[in-house]
Amino acid sequence: MKKLLAALFFLSVLLGCSEKRANFVNVDITGATHAKGFSLKDHNGKPVTLESYKGKVVVMFFGFTQCPDVCPTTMAEMAAVMKELGPQADQVQVLFVTLDPERDTPELLKQYVPAFDPRFTGLYGTPAEIAQTAKEFKVFYQKVPGKDDPATYSIDHTAGSFVFDKQGKVRLFLRHAQGTKPVVHDLKQLLS
Repeated sequence: MKKLLAALFFLSVLLGCSEKRANFVNVDITGATHAKGFSLKDHNGKPVTLESYKGKVVVMFFGFTQCPDVCPTTMAEMAAVMKELGPQADQVQVLFVTLDPERDTPELLKQYVPAFDPRFTGLYGTPAEIAQTAKEFKVFYQKVPGKDDPATYSIDHTAGSFVFDKQGKVRLFLRHAQGTKPVVHDLKQLLS
């Protein structure tokens, strides 16, 4: 009987010490071998890395300012998420990484990105730095020439966002255009 009680006590200690698993709605990519970090500049010209935002939950989206649909929809949805989070939103940093460094100047990013929410930050780099960052995150992007004028190109790109916890570890891939509730649900788990 003593052995059984000792075994039950030991089991209860182990269960009590086990890490509580999050119940995410979005794609849990905890432990992924990609999306480890970046080295770019923010829309004010300051060099930043993922470490620059340690202590905050980071939502990172890749897009371009002349995007007609996916990018503004995503940014507007994230602005609505921030409103729903209320005071907790101050612990979240939304980053918009341009996939169009030729046209998305720091000045343009500084106008476009914070227009959705003043806390949002645009990130840019050289074409090579953007290509390296996209490769690290396994983000697809490709120029699509305009029909009448090649200079009026568009960019096909991955439409989801990456989420990092407060320690800077990648945790989630957010699906595009799912509404605010699933995103708020998952971010609140990472904020608690």
